[in-house]
Parts: sequence; structure tokens; C-alpha cells
Amino acid sequence: MKKLIQTLGLGMLIFTVFVGFTACSKDDDPADNDLFIGKYEGTISFDDLNNNDNDVAAAEGTVTVTKAGDTYNFAFGNGIPNLNGVDFEKKDNVLINIGSAGTGVIRIDAGKLTIGYTKDGKAWTANCNRK
Repeated sequence: MKKLIQTLGLGMLIFTVFVGFTACSKDDDPADNDLFIGKYEGTISFDDLNNNDNDVAAAEGTVTVTKAGDTYNFAFGNGIPNLNGVDFEKKDNVLINIGSAGTGVIRIDAGKLTIGYTKDGKAWTANCNRK
């Protein structure tokens, strides 16, 4: 009977270790997931370099990040036009924009969104944290 209990105990230990290793994967990079989709709050602004009447001064606001296919869209509050179709590259669990559609940087990690981006004579800025 003692040998049976030891065998069952060893079997349960092996099963627990096996489940632990298969449930958690170090290969699961947050930048591969939709971790960055969501609402961010902080200071946002907009500058239309061609028409100053469209400018929005820096103020507290929100940016909602969505993903469409392989690109990301940024829906700004405060009457700021949306920034759509931005391509990203993953670097060390952070997404950083790439491509020639605009200049500047958009950086997203698990809790922060930073934008300093110019495209078609318009400039967006954001310094936000996940809501």
C-alpha cells in the first residue's frame, strides 16, 4: 500500500510539472498579441501645418487603439482627426511604427502610448497611459 501511495504521489507530481510547462510559454511575446489595443488617457494635441484653424492645443484626452489586419488605427478625442493605417515592427515587447507614410515615432508598450508623428502636413502628439 505504501508503494502505491508513493507511485501515485510521483505520478501527480509529474502531471503537475507537465501541465505547468505546457500552460506557460516563454515564446508568448506580448507584441504578438492584441495587448496594445485599448484606450489610453493623457495629453494629446494636433497641428494642421496647412490650416491653423484646425489645430487642437495640448490638453487631457483619450486615444483608442484598434487593429485592422496588420495595421493600427488611432482614434483621438478632443476633435482631433484619426490616424489610420500605421504599420508597426516588434522590438523587445514594444511596437514601433515603420513605413514611409509619415515621419516621427509612435511607440506602444503594455501600459504607455507615445506619439510624435507627422503625415500629409498634419502632426499628432500623445503622451498617454493605458486607462
